[in-house]
Amino acid sequence: MQFSDIAFILKHIGGAKWGKVGALPNWWGERDVTSATGTYEHSLDAKGRLFIPAQLRRELGETFYLTMGVDSCLAIYPQESWDVFTAKFASLPMSQSKLMRPLFANAAKCEPDAQGRIGIPQKLRVYAGLEKDAVIIGVHNRAEIWSAEQWRAQEEEEMTPERMTEIMAGLGF
Repeated sequence: MQFSDIAFILKHIGGAKWGKVGALPNWWGERDVTSATGTYEHSLDAKGRLFIPAQLRRELGETFYLTMGVDSCLAIYPQESWDVFTAKFASLPMSQSKLMRPLFANAAKCEPDAQGRIGIPQKLRVYAGLEKDAVIIGVHNRAEIWSAEQWRAQEEEEMTPERMTEIMAGLGF
């Protein structure tokens, strides 16, 4: 693989700092998907509502699902990704599916209000350590909501040239 190949991949996966990548090349034999991208910083209001930027709302669709994510963040799944997720859940044996109860019990179906805000339930705010400042990031087929403090720590740990080289090598690039 040459540098021009890596630049092409990063351009199409990473896109501009803000915005929609569009239909991704069909490298892995999957159908094309729209990718959620970007990093957005906003604050929760006194009622626990968070503004979801217009660009990200376009990428996520009119209805999406908010639930617990990994690494103490919240995950936002567009309807299509949520449907795939729940189909996988439905195929699990009952003994394994009960482990997913908290995820579904605390999930919220979201439709942004006229100002582009969603209400984040108190239990989810506590789970993610969200008090005031939040960071919303696009992560391919979903978005994540982080407390700004936790995201800065995560980003500091992961955003190094060495880590990027390791990730790209792990993906076979």
